[in-house]
Parts: sequence; structure tokens; C-alpha cells
Amino acid sequence: MRPRGVHVAAAVALCALSGPVLAACGSAGTGGLESAGPTRPAVGPVRLWPDLPPATNPPIDYGESDIQRVPDIRVTGDDVRSADAVEVVRAEVRARPDARTGPDGLYEETARAVAACVSEPAACPVMRPYYRDLTGDGRDELIVGIRMPEQQVAVRVYRAERGGLTRIMSTVDQVISVELAGRDLIMRVGSAGIPGYEYRTAWSWDERQGSMLPTRDEIVRVGPSGGRTPAGRLPGPGPSGTTGSSSTADPSGTTGSSSTADPSGTTGSSSTAGPSGTTGPSGTTGAGPSPVTPPPPPPEEAP
Repeated sequence: MRPRGVHVAAAVALCALSGPVLAACGSAGTGGLESAGPTRPAVGPVRLWPDLPPATNPPIDYGESDIQRVPDIRVTGDDVRSADAVEVVRAEVRARPDARTGPDGLYEETARAVAACVSEPAACPVMRPYYRDLTGDGRDELIVGIRMPEQQVAVRVYRAERGGLTRIMSTVDQVISVELAGRDLIMRVGSAGIPGYEYRTAWSWDERQGSMLPTRDEIVRVGPSGGRTPAGRLPGPGPSGTTGSSSTADPSGTTGSSSTADPSGTTGSSSTAGPSGTTGPSGTTGAGPSPVTPPPPPPEEAP
């Protein structure tokens, strides 16, 4: 006597191997596999204005000015935990006391407060340090935040090497929150210049540059309940090192902006609307994804 279920298992295996050849493999009546319909053809990027000339001046490497050796700071065994975060920031202020802009820039009152951190620790703007391996070399980096007026926060990251510290990231913005996700440092910024939206930027280690770079940038919609919905993404450069632009709507039908790399090294543009039928910049309206109907349960087997 053949064990029950052998026929069904063999049929499922045959369908899996045969793929589209067996178009009617399984049906709602048997509870087997059911076709989800034809697959939409892949649409590649379209190059606009192909006769545009190449750039005559290459862009300056982003972040090259962020790489600074911290003076007068020594670490033991290339361990950032052996360095005091307050002393690290104070050493930078001593080296460049009048810096008000750029990666070393601090408000004048903030620079004075940093210099007085030892005598007035309660008013010290240097926040609690954090440690995380952001470069993937197996050693932690030092992450420091400095409070400034108007909710401005300076975020700096330091790497231990050659017995000292090298600053590999420095940025100042109206920061709402800073998060660590894997080896990325993600910052939420209060204003995107659009009511109801904010920026979210992911900084990642770039081996070639030797610093942290903003590799992903999002404009995020802030919902009435405080929830956040990504409205668009700007991923970092792909293999070709260049990015294009496109517009993709989120599930609510609001259209954001995003950037994706073109394998050919050229840029393209497109617009797609969400399920609500909101029209994007190119005037194309989408109907959204088709609902998926689950197959009915298999009929009960007679005893």
C-alpha cells in the first residue's frame, strides 16, 4: 500500500521543476500551485540628453576636509576607550579656537563652554560618548556629540590609529535623533524645507576616502501620530559612481524623490504614483500593486 500524499508531493516537485511549461499545474480545486499571472517586463533606465558633455572639472571628494588628526591625544593599544571624549574635543578647540564654520566650526559660546568643561562640568556641552565598530576593522570608533544653541548638534567620529586619533566624520545640524544600525550612523534632522517632512541621513565608512560619508539620504514624512514614512531615498553611488533621479510614491500615494545608479554611468528619470493614483512629475499615474488572492484551502480528504 502506497503511503498517502506521495502523489501530491511528486506533483508539487514536478511543477517546481517545470516552471512556466506547465501553465495549468495545480488548480484551486486541488490546492496545488496556482499561477500569479504573467511577469511584467523589466524596464531599464532611459538616458536623457545623451549629448551632454562630460564634466571638465572633477568634483571635490566629499569629506576630504573631515579627516583631521587630533593633536596632543594619545591612545593605548589603538583603543579609543582609552581616550577621554571631553579631552578630545578640548584638544580640537585649542588647536582651532576661532573656527566657526567647516568641520571644526562651533558657536563661540559653545567653544568657551568646551574649554571650561573641567572647571564647570555641569555646563559641559560634550555629551556621553558611544563606541561602535563603524569601519569594519574589528575595533570600535569613538562617537561624540556636542550640544549647541538652537538644537544644533555637532556629531564627530574618531578612529584610533598610529597611537593617536583621526577624526573621520564631522557634521553639524539641527539633529532630532542619532541611531546606530549595523555599521551605519543614522541622523534625523528636524527640517527638510517642506512642511511635514524631515531628513534622515545614513553615514557609512568609505575605505577609499578614509572617512564617513553620507551614503543614503531620505526625505521622510512625519505622520500625525509621530510615525515616519519614507517618502524617497537617495542611495549612494553604484558601481559606476554616478547617480540618476527618480520619483516613487509611498503607499499613501505621496510622491517623494530618490536616486539610483545607472549601470551605464548615465542618469535617468521616472515617476510612479502609488495606489491612490497620485500623479508624479512626469504625469504618469500608476494604479499600485494588484491585490494577491490567496488560493482556497484544499478539500478535505475522505477518511
